[in-house]
Amino acid sequence: MVDTERFRTTFAMLDQDGDGRVSATEFKELMTAIGVTFTDENAARAIEMMDTDGDGLVTLDELATYMSTPGAPRPTGP
Repeated sequence: MVDTERFRTTFAMLDQDGDGRVSATEFKELMTAIGVTFTDENAARAIEMMDTDGDGLVTLDELATYMSTPGAPRPTGP
């Protein structure tokens, strides 16, 4: 079982509308705000890498699982 508490603050920064799910748009907006350039396509791919149920959104559990997986590829910009 993954410790989701370790990632709660990071998830809250990504989940801009507070609905408990992170979209590619939210991901891209945060990356842009911190100075990392992401295209729409790259943001969508980043979400796909973390999205285990295929709904196009990332939950705290999905983020925590992904970030806790050794060797998992990390999202990068263009």
